Amino acid sequence: MTKINLITGFLGSGKTTTLRHLLAQKPEGEKWAVLVNEFGEVGIDGALLADSGAVLKEIPGGCMCCVNGLPMQVGLNMLLQQSKPDRLLIEPTGLGHPKQILSLLSSEVYSNWLTLNASLCLLDARNLSDQRTVENENFRDQLAAADVVVANKSDTYSEQDYQALAAWQNQWAGEREVIITSNGTVDTALLDRPRLNLAQLPDGAHHHAQASTRGLAALSLPGNQRWRRALNQADGYSSCGWIFDADTVFDTIDILEWARLAPVDRVKGVVRIKEGTLLVNRQGQDLQIETRPGDPLDSRIELITRDEAQWNVLQSSLLKIRLG
Repeated sequence: MTKINLITGFLGSGKTTTLRHLLAQKPEGEKWAVLVNEFGEVGIDGALLADSGAVLKEIPGGCMCCVNGLPMQVGLNMLLQQSKPDRLLIEPTGLGHPKQILSLLSSEVYSNWLTLNASLCLLDARNLSDQRTVENENFRDQLAAADVVVANKSDTYSEQDYQALAAWQNQWAGEREVIITSNGTVDTALLDRPRLNLAQLPDGAHHHAQASTRGLAALSLPGNQRWRRALNQADGYSSCGWIFDADTVFDTIDILEWARLAPVDRVKGVVRIKEGTLLVNRQGQDLQIETRPGDPLDSRIELITRDEAQWNVLQSSLLKIRLG
C-alpha cells in the first residue's frame, strides 16, 4: 500500500517549498514520489524538485482533475506501476479544486493500492485580507478539504494578519489543527495522520479556455529552436511561460529586476546565469531568490496574473537581457 498525501494551497502559499522541506526529511530506505500539477505549461516545479531524490511526474497546463480526471489517473497509475513508492505526495495547482482528486484517491479502484492519509493545506494568512482571494471558490474549498491547515510565511505577517487568521480559525477550523510556520517548515509526522475530514464539498466549477492537449508532458523545445512560449487561461487567471535552450544565459541583475518589476501576481523561474543556476520565486511583492552551482538543462520562466497583462511587451524586455 502506498501512503498518499494531498498538499494543497492557493497560488504562492509555499507548496513547493514545503515539499522540498518534507522530501529532505525522507527516511532512508523509503522511496517517495511526487505528482505535481501546475497552472502554467512550462513545468517550473519539476525543475525545482529535480534534485530532491524523489520520483517526479508533472501534469502541466491546468487542473489535474479536469477531463474526467484522466490526466490525474494516467499520472497516478504510471507512478504506482513503475515506481511502487512507499509514499506519494500530490501537489495540485493553486487554482485547483480538491474534491475530484480526493474522490478519485478514495475510490474503490484504488482501495487495494493506496492509503489516503491527511491532506495539508498551505495558507498565507495575508490572503485573508484580500477579498478577491477569499471569494475564490478554490481558495475556500482547499481549506475546507484539509485535515491540517498550515499557516505558512508567518515571518511576513502583520498583527492584522494574525488577527485575521485567529478570526478564520474560530469560525472555520473546527477541530482541525492550525500550524503556524514559515519557509514551509513542517514535521513529516503530519503525513502519517489519518484522513479524517470527510466533509462533503461542492463540485468545482472550472472555466478553462481550453484543455491542455499535451497530456503529461511539460513544454519542451523541438529541434534547433532556441526558445518558445505557452499561454493558459482559466478561472479569471492567465499565465505565460517561456522555455529557453541550455545555451541561453541571462544577466543576473537584469533578470532579477525584470522579475521584480513585472506587473503580475506570480513569478517563478529556474534560469541559467553566468554564476550557475538562479531560482526566482515572487508572490506579490515578496521576492525570493536562490543560486545553485551548475547549469540547468534549460531555462524556464512562468508568470501568472489576475489582471490583463501585456505578454508581448514583457517578452520583448525578457529577450533583450539574454547574454547568449
